[in-house]
Amino acid sequence: MRAGMMLLLAGLLAVGASPASRAADAAKLALVIGNARYPDNEFVLNDVANDARDVTEELKRSGFVVDLQSNLTGDTMRQVLDRFYARIERGTVALIFFDGFAIQSNRQTYLLPVDAQIWTEPDVARDGFSLDTILAEMNTRGAAIKIALIDASRRNPFERRFRRYSAGLAPAIAPSNSLVLYSAALGAAAAGGKTDHSLFVAELLREIRAPNITAEQALTNTKNGVVAATKRDQVPWLSSSLTTEFSFAGSVAQPSDNKAGDPAPTKPQKPACEAPQAQPTPSADDLARDPVVADLSRKIAANANDIVSRYKRGQVYAIKRAYALAMQDFDVVIRRNPGDGEALNNRCWTRAATGDLQGALADCNLALQIDPGLSDALDSRGLVNLKLGRTNEAIKDYTDAIQRNPRSSSSLFGRGIATRRGGGDGATDIAQAKSMNPDIAKEFAGYGVTECVP
Repeated sequence: MRAGMMLLLAGLLAVGASPASRAADAAKLALVIGNARYPDNEFVLNDVANDARDVTEELKRSGFVVDLQSNLTGDTMRQVLDRFYARIERGTVALIFFDGFAIQSNRQTYLLPVDAQIWTEPDVARDGFSLDTILAEMNTRGAAIKIALIDASRRNPFERRFRRYSAGLAPAIAPSNSLVLYSAALGAAAAGGKTDHSLFVAELLREIRAPNITAEQALTNTKNGVVAATKRDQVPWLSSSLTTEFSFAGSVAQPSDNKAGDPAPTKPQKPACEAPQAQPTPSADDLARDPVVADLSRKIAANANDIVSRYKRGQVYAIKRAYALAMQDFDVVIRRNPGDGEALNNRCWTRAATGDLQGALADCNLALQIDPGLSDALDSRGLVNLKLGRTNEAIKDYTDAIQRNPRSSSSLFGRGIATRRGGGDGATDIAQAKSMNPDIAKEFAGYGVTECVP
């Protein structure tokens, strides 16, 4: 992998930056993908379909030839990308807009088709599409300007299966003369929810139709607009190596001396104690309709010894807060293999969420005896100790977990709460965790833990 990355970087560096030139008359080609219906997600991403349609219409008004696609499987997404590449000619302005789920792995961002089957880290590269590779292919085909607009900084169900509470996207390694904009900062996620339109896309559409500004300035203004509207809760990430003068809306005026724009207003102080409502437990009907649960249940019914499917179903139940059902599956897995540290950790986490703290502590201790470096078990035991009121032990567990996984928003949030309950501040840990996962306070509320100091 490292040798391949070195070759890629060498190839990108070999592409010299051309002198600044006008691209107003160049062919403009766009691929817009809106993936809204992921079977693994508990609800359809309603904003995705609306935003993909609106972006398509705006790009058409700006002179782009647009291919709009939605809810693509892996095979179809590969075909659509190949068709997009084949239409790129030398000098083309090539743009990809992706709205849906993406995940980072090995310092790359992967765009996910709706049928992605991700349970382990290697599955990400197998089923996902590397943004670095997409940009490199656009460059190889002769695109003069490469633009990637990615509205995929969402918490998604895949991440929770194999790495606890990591989030966000990785920086793109883009060719020269590229613009890349993510809807949230690196390693951070935008707040989730059932909305009809994305704030990020609303800001983007307003800016790209503005006359007399460069494309880079339009995306900078988009970033600043989101920052201001969310009072810095959401900060898009922008990367530019653009050397060619280009505007979405046509003519370009002289650029402003202050390209970054005025700084966004500072975030007002929030109350020290927040107690968000925990997410409701799904009903039996909701679980029965879940396609992932149904598929795993069919496999278990066909083969009662299919422990892998039972373990996966337990994970899905736990993520969906159906803790009693999750416990049943984890119990079976552990009876078959008492030395399964991952299953013991999952049962520890589930028991902690339901209040069986002594049983949870026993499971976590055994998991860490089996695998002393298991960061997830340290994180789970931190939650147990936190709920037991053992703040010093909780801080130590969370700190050890963070040393092994610095991107764990769960461990950061838990340590911040434990520090606060021990008489310290904890604000830095809590703020960092919320920037990485805006829903982390709600998740902890589901475990019976809030920021309120008892």
